[in-house]
Amino acid sequence: MTTRILPAVADPDAARIFSTLLSQLPSAEPAAPVADSTTLLDTLARLALDSLDDLPEVVLVHERIGPVPALELIREVALRFPAVGVVLVSSDAGPALFSAAMDSGARGLVGLPLSYEELAARVQAAAQWAVGVRRHLGKGAADAFTGPGGRVVTVTGAKGGVGTTFTAVQFALAAAASGRRTALVDMDLQAGDVGSYLDVQFRRSIADLAGIQDISPRVLQDAVYEDRTGLALLLAPADGERGEEVDDRAARHIVGALRSRYEIVVVDCGTQVTGANAAAVEMADVAVLVTTPDVIAVRAAKRMVRLWERLQVRKAEDTSVVVNRWSKHTEIQPALIEKITKTRATRTPVPAAFKELQAVVDAGRVQDLDNRSTVKQALWTLAGELGLLAAAPDTPPPAGPPGGALTLRAAGTVSRLRRGREG
Repeated sequence: MTTRILPAVADPDAARIFSTLLSQLPSAEPAAPVADSTTLLDTLARLALDSLDDLPEVVLVHERIGPVPALELIREVALRFPAVGVVLVSSDAGPALFSAAMDSGARGLVGLPLSYEELAARVQAAAQWAVGVRRHLGKGAADAFTGPGGRVVTVTGAKGGVGTTFTAVQFALAAAASGRRTALVDMDLQAGDVGSYLDVQFRRSIADLAGIQDISPRVLQDAVYEDRTGLALLLAPADGERGEEVDDRAARHIVGALRSRYEIVVVDCGTQVTGANAAAVEMADVAVLVTTPDVIAVRAAKRMVRLWERLQVRKAEDTSVVVNRWSKHTEIQPALIEKITKTRATRTPVPAAFKELQAVVDAGRVQDLDNRSTVKQALWTLAGELGLLAAAPDTPPPAGPPGGALTLRAAGTVSRLRRGREG
């Protein structure tokens, strides 16, 4: 049996040593090393799209991989790709680290400097375990590889006031209306408004889960508000200073726990980059960036994408841009925004029709937005485009403006954007 091995190691010298030793293992088929956690997760997700059989049997994770710490990365791989055997490579091979690695989902621990015999034994054991799991899961296992039951979608605003929370709420409502079990998380930790948009007050918040290492279903149930719309709401803390309790580690645990219990997890990340929402964006199956078609917002979108890339959170080409408040008379069209930010603009822009929204927004009941609203129809169409709907929702939205309408206008405001493109 051929064992496919994917090493994850940042240091070039260590990567060469890995490759040399792995190439000497019998029946081994080592892949080129990946240099960071983001690339590793992206690679596994891409391989899992086609078939379970395309995934490597073994993933080797070096202790100094980044930006996600090794144990957190192992936990994420084990959660999203349960039939891949993960082996940690570390200079500390003591019982404490061994126990922590096993708790995170690793199948073995190899000490540094690498020994051929130890590496061969651990890789073989992990590969045999992976093959056994795949045999047990059978052909239906492929469905498990976006996380056990869950698809995470983050919604981030290029800047304040572009419609981030409204977009996130409508995505979640559309998913729930289509029959999917849906959670909506407010990770705008200091200024979250999901509760205000849905007229919900609840004593628990995401901050109550921050210090819990093992989030059981019962603990999660106590923190989540089951709304009459069918959404499970995990709200931002009422006291903004408590948002500091939710760090990147807590965010990973919380999003992972939600992913394991809900089919769709929509996360409102607000407009500020924090450790918590950056972790959520990195974990997301779909990362949405909301902007409006004006110079300031588009430049802010470009800054956000560049920041994500510098922090190794998300690549520009893996980000979906939603253009809110669009009209055919707007000088800055989605195709130009896509070109400037190097992202992927969604096919359906959201029209500028605030009069449709004003009554429900002022009342704090956006769930009551009329089905004839062009904004609602566009957002629910977008939810289907992004893969959030199990079937056609109760309110069948018509298709958005045809692709031919997304044209460029090369005067005025556009010229200002082009001059600032390299800025």
